[in-house]
Amino acid sequence: MGDQVGDRTTGAAAGGSGEGGATGPGRAANAARTAVVWEALAGLLDRLGGGAPLDIVDAGGGTGGAAVPLAELGHRVTVVEPSPDSLAALERRAAERGVRVRGVQGEAGDLTSLFPEGGTDLVLVHNVLEYVEDPLAALREVAGITRPGGAVSLLVTNAVAGTLHRALAGHLTEARTLLEDDRGRWGPGDPVPRRFTRPGVLELIGAAGLTGERVRGVRVFADLVPGHAWEGDAHAGRHLVELEKAAAEHPELLGIATQLHVTAHRP
Repeated sequence: MGDQVGDRTTGAAAGGSGEGGATGPGRAANAARTAVVWEALAGLLDRLGGGAPLDIVDAGGGTGGAAVPLAELGHRVTVVEPSPDSLAALERRAAERGVRVRGVQGEAGDLTSLFPEGGTDLVLVHNVLEYVEDPLAALREVAGITRPGGAVSLLVTNAVAGTLHRALAGHLTEARTLLEDDRGRWGPGDPVPRRFTRPGVLELIGAAGLTGERVRGVRVFADLVPGHAWEGDAHAGRHLVELEKAAAEHPELLGIATQLHVTAHRP
């Protein structure tokens, strides 16, 4: 699950390939969509471990787009993923990069049966809650395996931005439907089962027993600026990366961010 970002139709892994400072046009395009998340993760890793290896679980981690770069930094990473094909691709990706990432077949709702209670330093839940049957139950599973003082990195699709994007595409009726729908869906053909608002995701986090939330906007401009203006231009791509980083914590801009990245802690 976690390999895709946004509406799971564009972009790379939630961690990409860890190339936030890359200079090639393709890498700059990827970095514009992932740099904010990686910057937040870097801060979490430093605060939690101060450079020491951490135990990390990537729930719904797909083919290891985030897990493999974290393993390259020396952390002990386990991916929980329901798809056997994704786990096989994860194994190949890790082998190609010369690192070990443990893969476990399972769902986000299985975490407390797969890991010791309170034994994980950091849990990644990137683009997962949109697809699970019960987001609160899944997040309680996440909280259950997170150690006291440990952290959760949560990435969800933003319902408000989804409304904006449907309207800009000329689908005005669908935009209105999405805006008023409890699940943030624009209709029965919507491929995303659920989107979240900022208040909604914060309420969910609190109900799961997590605290200390910090919310950032991800892809504030990257999905609005026409691709021809930057995707083939490494210089413009770098400027967009810096703009995304600057915009990430502006509360006025959170509404137009395609995704919301929240870091929370277990008390």
